[in-house]
Amino acid sequence: MAKSLQEQLLGAGIVDKKKAKKIKAEKLQTKQKAKKGQVDNSEELSRQAELKRQKEEKAARDKELNRQRQEEIEHKAILGQIRQLILQNRVAKDDGEIAYNFTDDKKVKKLYVSDKMHKDLSEGRLAIAKLEGQYEVLAKGVAEKIVEKAPEMILVLNTAQPQEDDEDDPYAEFQIPDDLMW
Repeated sequence: MAKSLQEQLLGAGIVDKKKAKKIKAEKLQTKQKAKKGQVDNSEELSRQAELKRQKEEKAARDKELNRQRQEEIEHKAILGQIRQLILQNRVAKDDGEIAYNFTDDKKVKKLYVSDKMHKDLSEGRLAIAKLEGQYEVLAKGVAEKIVEKAPEMILVLNTAQPQEDDEDDPYAEFQIPDDLMW
């Protein structure tokens, strides 16, 4: 029969009997702790820490996704409110003969309006909004409400700018009309 490693080490003189008994006692204690579940497994602890970290990361991702979904729902609600405002408060466009030019996404667009509507647009009493590819004329108050929520919906909202009188201007008495048609 083969000798155990401990007996071989004792026979070779590498380990003495006192040290062999100490190692045997430590081994016995480790086995008893393992039966009771008291083994200090660093591997088990690191696995638990990794699982906890993964749960925290998943919770953070889920929280971010929920925030994005909530923002999207709020944005859709605001767009619905704006659409309703525009449809309820649009001014009937008279098929006029005067073209009012404005820009939409770096493109010049024309809207044919009456003379009175052209003057109101120029002076800022009316505004132009874009809704589903169509251009709608709105009152200034409604357009200002829309600008608060979604400024990209209002294409034209002129504001009256106070003119500064230059005392040295030799042409001050000759006013140039701003509604000059070419």
